[in-house]
Amino acid sequence: MSDLLVAGQRLEAEWHGAPPDAAPTLVFLHEGLGSVSAWRDFPTALADATGCGALVYSRRGHGRSEPADEARPVTYMHDEAALLPDVLDAAGVRDAILVGHSDGGSIAILHAGSGAARPRLRALILEAPHVFVEDLSVESIARARDAYLDGDLRARLARHHDDVDGAFWGWNRIWLDPQFRAWNIEGSLPRIRVPALVIQGADDPYGTLAQVEAIERQSGGPVERLVLEHCGHAPHRERPAATLAAMVAAVRRFVAPAVAR
Repeated sequence: MSDLLVAGQRLEAEWHGAPPDAAPTLVFLHEGLGSVSAWRDFPTALADATGCGALVYSRRGHGRSEPADEARPVTYMHDEAALLPDVLDAAGVRDAILVGHSDGGSIAILHAGSGAARPRLRALILEAPHVFVEDLSVESIARARDAYLDGDLRARLARHHDDVDGAFWGWNRIWLDPQFRAWNIEGSLPRIRVPALVIQGADDPYGTLAQVEAIERQSGGPVERLVLEHCGHAPHRERPAATLAAMVAAVRRFVAPAVAR
């Protein structure tokens, strides 16, 4: 697949596995500092194991997508969720299973809780999603700022982003903005009507099990959880075998038993 043109924006995109007219599509929504390349080979592995297609794209200001030339507002994840139907339309996605990591998980929740999700959305697979701001998150994001300024974080991120400073500071500054402390998307949860699997690392420095518990308690659809020991914020990188197995099983249970193999 070539890059997508969405609302006048050029977005980096890749496609793996079955085309959208042959099987449901796994739509990968990356973390706050993520991109197409940051997912590594995980989308291909999940598509191969399930028989689904996989759409992987970088949001504006990330990866090889068009740079963002303005500061992010507090509502930036709401804005990305509102844009998601246009992304799916541009890629020809008919049946979507959203695979969201961190910020991407929050974007998936916002989309699932909107009227725009129906009838295309089939299920949610969420890694370390946020539905409100915790002190732990803010403290870890402040440490990330120090690692970017004084450590090797900038060099590691530069492998994945054309505009690495724009990607990092766009994410870091809004999360550390005092106005962002009131950010909360729990109101979207009761409007969700599809099943969800939530995967959380027990040692995640960016969020606690309170996030998972809020989703379980308030979601309008059934929720399953998997808490992985000895795992931080990125289960698909830190515990890839366990994460892949859980996601494959979720696709089989929730979405496409006739397709998944």
